[in-house]
Amino acid sequence: MEKTTKNYYEDSVKMHRENGGKLEVKSKIPVETQYDLSIAYSPGVAGPCLAIKDNPDAARQLTIKGNTVAIISDGTAVLGLGNIGPLAAIPVMEGKALLFKEFAGVDAFPICLDTEDTEEIIRTIRLIAPVFGGINLEDISAPRCFEIESRLQDLGIPVFHDDQHGTAIVLLAGLINACKITGRKIEDLKVVINGAGAAGIAIAKMLRCVNFDPEVCIPVKDMVLCDSKGILHRDRDNLNPVKKEILQFSNRENKKGTVKDAIRGADVFIGVSIANLLTAEDIATMNKNALVFPMANPVPEIMPEEAYKGGAAIVGTGRSDLPNQVNNVLAFPGIFKGALQAGAKQITPKMKLAAAFALADCIENPTPDKILPQSLEKEVVDKVASAVMNSLVFEK
Repeated sequence: MEKTTKNYYEDSVKMHRENGGKLEVKSKIPVETQYDLSIAYSPGVAGPCLAIKDNPDAARQLTIKGNTVAIISDGTAVLGLGNIGPLAAIPVMEGKALLFKEFAGVDAFPICLDTEDTEEIIRTIRLIAPVFGGINLEDISAPRCFEIESRLQDLGIPVFHDDQHGTAIVLLAGLINACKITGRKIEDLKVVINGAGAAGIAIAKMLRCVNFDPEVCIPVKDMVLCDSKGILHRDRDNLNPVKKEILQFSNRENKKGTVKDAIRGADVFIGVSIANLLTAEDIATMNKNALVFPMANPVPEIMPEEAYKGGAAIVGTGRSDLPNQVNNVLAFPGIFKGALQAGAKQITPKMKLAAAFALADCIENPTPDKILPQSLEKEVVDKVASAVMNSLVFEK
């Protein structure tokens, strides 16, 4: 379809209406003769059925399981739209499936659940898991998303909440290259994260190396998180268990106040929150050559030109029309491709870290306007997949 206007919303509605969505199911084999029918279905299909009965692992080679991911959402935290429900979430999950196929050759299917009950979601995923080689949790609100992902790690196939770990992996890759440019060490950074939902918590844990091997992951020592009520500190009585857990390794000085108080003297601002939160004057209170990652969509916490006015050295956002886009599509296709090809049972911390370094290494000579590959650079997928597979082999 040719682009007729600059209104992406209208163009997208038109494209979806013309095509009836973005996905279809296609057969891999022809059914043109009686023989074709006999081996595709009855009586021949009993052969693979019995082979799988005798050896369940054969399902990966004999069915779609080996290369198929379920994209599961309840529609409670969709993009920047919030809780719009499972029906309205379908276009996003279809889009995710499209990206899986286009970038990684992985078949994926959107499954939008008409429940917000944690137990129902977990039980449903367990019941449908036999068909799939992996589960991609998507746009499920915090803190429920943490429990859902954690309790499904025994499923025997990778379960990965992309809003958490995909964002954290790509952000870390960008930060690695930003440090190369500015001559910093990650472990010495003073980091402020605004937004203590799925992405913010995952970023904090990755930067702090929670559950990571300390020999391969050097933790950030100085980190402060903020939510809509301000800095997370130990005297607050309105924190959920996940936010309380984060305080075990963040805000060592028990600072209080707003995000604007938190960023004074900081090296890094990471925003996964709301639009237009900061000004150039706020950035000017940070340390020299600040690294600013305002990733709220569609409007970031501060626009790049304003951040640069305030003295930022490098800025990365979540937008595709600006340099240094922190986009999960750089991570999840390659991660799942590598995990599926390796027959992984989980996405481990080592695999996540390997993906982040592989992404960073995709940029041979990083510059302030090029710390991450662009989303359409499809060769990135194979590099990430290879790193994930190698990390799994090493782990074994």
